[in-house]
Amino acid sequence: MENFTFYAPTYFAFGKDTENETGKYIKKFGGTKVLIHYGGGSVIRSGLLDQVKEALIKENLSYVELGGVKPNPRSGLVYEGIDICKKEKVDFILAVGGGSAIDSAKAIAAGAVYDGDFWDYYQGKVVEKALPIGTILTISAAGSEGSADSVITNENGMFKRATSGEALRPKFSILNPALTQTLSKYQTACGITDILAHLYERYFTNTEEVEVTDRMIEGLMMTMVHEGPRVIADPDNYQARANIMWAGMMAHNNSCGVGRSQDWTSHDIEHELSALYDCAHGAGLAVTMPAVMIYNMEHNVMRFAQVACRVWGCEMDFNHPEETAKAGIQAFRQFLISIGMPKNFEELGAKEEDIEKLAHTACYGDVKAGTLGGFVTLNEKDVVNIYRLML
Repeated sequence: MENFTFYAPTYFAFGKDTENETGKYIKKFGGTKVLIHYGGGSVIRSGLLDQVKEALIKENLSYVELGGVKPNPRSGLVYEGIDICKKEKVDFILAVGGGSAIDSAKAIAAGAVYDGDFWDYYQGKVVEKALPIGTILTISAAGSEGSADSVITNENGMFKRATSGEALRPKFSILNPALTQTLSKYQTACGITDILAHLYERYFTNTEEVEVTDRMIEGLMMTMVHEGPRVIADPDNYQARANIMWAGMMAHNNSCGVGRSQDWTSHDIEHELSALYDCAHGAGLAVTMPAVMIYNMEHNVMRFAQVACRVWGCEMDFNHPEETAKAGIQAFRQFLISIGMPKNFEELGAKEEDIEKLAHTACYGDVKAGTLGGFVTLNEKDVVNIYRLML
């Protein structure tokens, strides 16, 4: 295990009706003028946005609004939010929605106290200061409610890039599993896939002797394998959604990733798909991850065999561990298909003729250095080969 520091001070309020206390939490963390940042019509149709406003009014908090966040959140709305915060003297940002709304809110929070272009942070500049952020989560997926990370799509070129900084970690997050019961089965399945991806990206490590975090990751994976089918069969299963919601936060606040190298190849490769085709991030990951696993398996067959046995219940073939590894990858792929995820390029709406472009942008676009991966170092030709495995 490697040396590490870990600090994750987000205050969580978990359970039914916790959104009604939003105003109290904002005041607890010093907010007086709030930007409510949200997506499309679901928070309006469900009445959640009105509930949030009432909670702020009850605590004599003033607010302004900015809706319109889309999946794969865009840079244009971030610039708009930054202008509003500066003009209205906003001192707290409240994201109401899923990972897209939260990531967009984080970008606004950083840009609102910065004299330059917020995109500097997505090109390598360290985020050292931001407005405080709170979240009300409506989809279990990205884990942004407990992480210091943010991903934004730059509309000048349509590519996605990430940044991270402790200033972006939410001050509080309200997690009411009941708020996710209105999600479609497809959206729910995309979220489950994203959670599993965050776990696998940490599991594929070159660091030895990390049994504690291995077992934590495996336990969370097993939770998703158990609860995923239950919630797809019964969308109103509050307890299943509660377990998924807390697992989603644990998967990405990095408590499972300390002391070990991590991968993130699947995310880097998928980001090009969702940026170019605007497919759901989880759907893109469902197609990308098995392909990356197949391509990288020989780097450490026993790690793939280990997760195959511990999570997917495969029998260990000590004479041919590669067969066990392959069985685990296939079990994972079949699980994703069983909950309604796509299985190939065509089902994503992706095009074979774009593969060269996708691979080049993944490796060289913006500030990329030409290679990807923390588990296996991949060049542009490798990435082309991985995309071809998705056809």
